[in-house]
Formats: sequence, structure tokens, C-alpha cells
Amino acid sequence: MAISVNLDAVLDKAYESSPLSELANSPVAALAGVSEADGEALQKAFNIKTVGDLAGNKYVLAAQAIVELSKISK
Repeated sequence: MAISVNLDAVLDKAYESSPLSELANSPVAALAGVSEADGEALQKAFNIKTVGDLAGNKYVLAAQAIVELSKISK
């Protein structure tokens, strides 16, 4: 099953035409608003090198869970 989604708003211009299957292995600088320097800082602080690393990072996952659970507890 083919999936089509327009991610242009969240991707750096150079990655807009990348296949979805390749984006997880792309550097975090592939995300719009994330600079090469930001990517280097993420690698140094959390060993995050790719979009997939960022998505699976335990601190990112914990932050997402906290925010979602806070919506339920209101």
C-alpha cells in the first residue's frame, strides 16, 4: 500500500522530494528549522544523528507522553 503525504512544511527544502522510506535515516537537519549546528548539538548531547534517532529518543518520548497525559488529567 503506497502512502502519500505532503511534509514540505516540516522538511528542509533539500529533503522535500525524499521518499518517506529514506527520511528516518536522514540527518536531523532535514527537518525545517533544525540547523547543522543544532544537529551537532543534538549528537553531542544525546547521540541523535538521524530523524529516526530523534523520534525514538527516550527524552522526546517521555516529553510527548507527559504532554499527552496532561491533556487527559485536566
